[in-house]
Amino acid sequence: MRLDKYLAHLQVGSRAEVKQLIKKKLVTVDGDVVRDPGFAVTETMQVAVSGKMVSGQLAVTYMMNKPAGVITATEDPQARTVLDLVTPSDRRPGLFPVGRLDKDTTGLLLLTTDGALGHDLLSPKHHVDKTYLATLDGALTPDMIAQLEAGIVFKDFTSAPAQVKSVGDCEAEITIHEGKFHQVKRMFHAVGVEVVKLQRLSMGGLRLPDDLQAGQYRLLTEAEMKQLQQ
Repeated sequence: MRLDKYLAHLQVGSRAEVKQLIKKKLVTVDGDVVRDPGFAVTETMQVAVSGKMVSGQLAVTYMMNKPAGVITATEDPQARTVLDLVTPSDRRPGLFPVGRLDKDTTGLLLLTTDGALGHDLLSPKHHVDKTYLATLDGALTPDMIAQLEAGIVFKDFTSAPAQVKSVGDCEAEITIHEGKFHQVKRMFHAVGVEVVKLQRLSMGGLRLPDDLQAGQYRLLTEAEMKQLQQ
């Protein structure tokens, strides 16, 4: 990759700013000053700017605990987005959220630069399970659970059978593999209860860690990436 592009991708500065740094002899590669913005660098080379090493992965996948009040989008002129929660040094070109969570829905959200991975996780044919914890305004009855597990017929689609488990008087875990607009809320509404609070607990075998606080994120481990790719 070109040196100027490499540094820009690592958020050292814009392409124009990076070229100025190179021109001023402030960039070294493996200890040697490089004045050519088109110099080809590899991930094994040691690149420094003003004597400080710069490094980082160009392709990233983050797990975020999405808080309420932010929207799942790459940018918005008025509202705060999930990408606004990512520090500038961790941002990469093409970083995007995989799927969407409603503004008031919290929990596990993946952000990646890997378009193929994002497509596979969202593709209906791959049946990627997503589990949510729903706080409801009433208790679920066995009949309600049976309806949810059989699938709900809506005007625009019929939901696939869900897996439902009551975990409290007015709480339930529901697992689906689709991702229609407001689907979980619509499913509970269809059987006679309303969702008061919704949190995604897991996606594709990944479960939200207890120690990942709302608004925080981290890189997926190598083992987690392999799990997703399977």
